[in-house]
Amino acid sequence: MKKILFSILAKINKLILPSFTKRRLDLGKASKLQLLIFGWRLYVTKRAL
Repeated sequence: MKKILFSILAKINKLILPSFTKRRLDLGKASKLQLLIFGWRLYVTKRAL
């Protein structure tokens, strides 16, 4: 059940949130909000797998 929930959430994140890896964002220079979004996407993707 959790895996299905996180899989759906990952698809929603992909549509709504920006992809920083495609933009070649340097994580050393990223703002706190960008790091938060990056971490959230990473967490959801890891739980969906």
